Amino acid sequence: MLRIFSRIMVKLGKMNPPDQVRSYQLVKPVRVILISDRYLNQQKGLPRVPVPPLRKTCEGYLSALEPIIEEDEWKRAKQLVEAFMKRGGVGEELQRSLERKACNTDNWTTDLWGKLEYFGNRSPVVINANVPIACPRLDFRDKQGQIRCAAKLIIALLEFKTTIENETLPAENLGGKPLCMEQYSQLLSTCRIPGLERDSVVFHAKIGNPPKHITVAYNSQFFVVEVYHNDGTPLTVDQLCVQMESICTSTSETNTEPVGILTTLDRDSWSKAYLSMKDQTNKESLSAIERSIFTLCLDRAIPRESDKYVTCDFHLITHGGGSQWNSANRWFDKSLQIIVAEDGSWGLNLIHIVADGTVSMALTDYLVASMKKPEMRQASILPLPMPQKLHFHVTPDIKEIIEQAKRSMDRNIQNFDLSVLVFDHFGKNYLKAHNMSPDAFIQMAIQLAYYRMNKQVCASYEAVSQRMFRRGRVSLLLSTTSVSAAFVKAFDDPQKQNTEKIDLLEKAIKTHKENIKAVIGGHDIVAHIIALRLQAVENKLPMPDIFRDISYKKILNYQFAASQVTSNTGSVGVHQVDENSGYSLCYSVHNSHFIIEMATSNTHKRLNTRHLIQNMKDALLDMRALLEQAPRAT
Repeated sequence: MLRIFSRIMVKLGKMNPPDQVRSYQLVKPVRVILISDRYLNQQKGLPRVPVPPLRKTCEGYLSALEPIIEEDEWKRAKQLVEAFMKRGGVGEELQRSLERKACNTDNWTTDLWGKLEYFGNRSPVVINANVPIACPRLDFRDKQGQIRCAAKLIIALLEFKTTIENETLPAENLGGKPLCMEQYSQLLSTCRIPGLERDSVVFHAKIGNPPKHITVAYNSQFFVVEVYHNDGTPLTVDQLCVQMESICTSTSETNTEPVGILTTLDRDSWSKAYLSMKDQTNKESLSAIERSIFTLCLDRAIPRESDKYVTCDFHLITHGGGSQWNSANRWFDKSLQIIVAEDGSWGLNLIHIVADGTVSMALTDYLVASMKKPEMRQASILPLPMPQKLHFHVTPDIKEIIEQAKRSMDRNIQNFDLSVLVFDHFGKNYLKAHNMSPDAFIQMAIQLAYYRMNKQVCASYEAVSQRMFRRGRVSLLLSTTSVSAAFVKAFDDPQKQNTEKIDLLEKAIKTHKENIKAVIGGHDIVAHIIALRLQAVENKLPMPDIFRDISYKKILNYQFAASQVTSNTGSVGVHQVDENSGYSLCYSVHNSHFIIEMATSNTHKRLNTRHLIQNMKDALLDMRALLEQAPRAT
């Protein structure tokens, strides 16, 4: 999401893009309790997200600035903030304007991010925007195993779809408070539609005559498979296997153009190509893909280089491996793609427009668990309609754009730097025994690792869910604080005693936990500040000095984004990057270990995920040693 901020400033012509602004698509999970209730019943009682008090946000803004800017810059920023929020000033005027706007919508922050990022982002969705999740490998290594796995996943998704339609999906609560469940209803039968200036999204399940078919991608070609009988009952696993086998054994046209690669383009290029595909055959094929319940991608296995074995599955699910492998065997605009390769690798790729990481991971865990259930084999008796291959009329112009898309995709993959660490020296249980928040502890370790590498404190953030509010999505925690900065600076200082370092760590963790609680409760400093700025633009008011100052640019100039997305089944979310991004981290917390995924762009010669992830491992071990050398009084 943080890529939003640089684009906001660029679009409004007020600043150059920050060098290291990072977009993060997954969010910190909440510990939820499932209850037996119709999940949409609780939607009516959910509160609207509040507009925070102006003074509270301004004070939080100043606190967040203090550790990341120079002293003279902070003094000037303090003067500007005080002038901005003075009684009768422009800050109060913009606050009233935003409050009026918030009264006319269910969720002003979701509207804000939707306008600026979800629909306005013009970068390719691959690597940059979509949410990939790699799942534990399954025990098969052949085509028959791949087909059987795919059929079981289809059945599991249709069962999940039924719980949504019947409102029997267990409602979720956090601390006794209900969570918004709307995102679940948007996962299926949905598609992002490219537009010349802004994209749109169509929820076909909410339109009359909802779809009864899925799209299957195989060998960079697309097929329609009906997954329900005429009486509304779903096909069986065995019947679906027959359909998949029919697709895989059918005579393929070797000269068919890989139209799916077009969805990897930047949105401006893709929208122009999309609008030029006006042929009736193209329209019908595009409609079939867009209306489908989801897309199933039957992939070839990516070659496993010895030094990249651990990350191979992550690359497959994120981008497909390149134009020579599976990147064209996708429709990256579909709300949900299930990807299954011949070697047992599999996972999900979702568009961020419809759902955040908590919901995406909940669906993933459901599917992983479903694969472990025993199945009953049922012979296929009823005649089945043959899968329908979709055809495209590819003009010479479109063919050239396809070639451009191949080159662009391969270049973006070349620049994609990803590392994964399974840290098994200790986990959640150890930290809980020391009364330490695992999430906050890891956040401090990341900041320490970065400080050791760069000898400076930087702006950073953690994504946090606000699903306790109606239509709640992600919000942002400014994770670098004055106390966390004091901790990382003191850690390697030989003049500091261990007891002092422990005290600083405890204060940093306490502050982090308090700040998370505030964001969950609706106090999103970043969204509020940006929304106030946009009110000035929308109301055609002179831009307040607070937004012209260098401090405003620096607080949005994030060097890394690090957030927790923990799976119950060992699945791992993958961060996305673009050429202007810094480091991006996704970590999952388990009883005796952590899994840390890190990504960046190779266009930044000074950035290297292997170096930072090694430094993070060292930081975690050194912080544990600190706890053991200077145990706290009990």
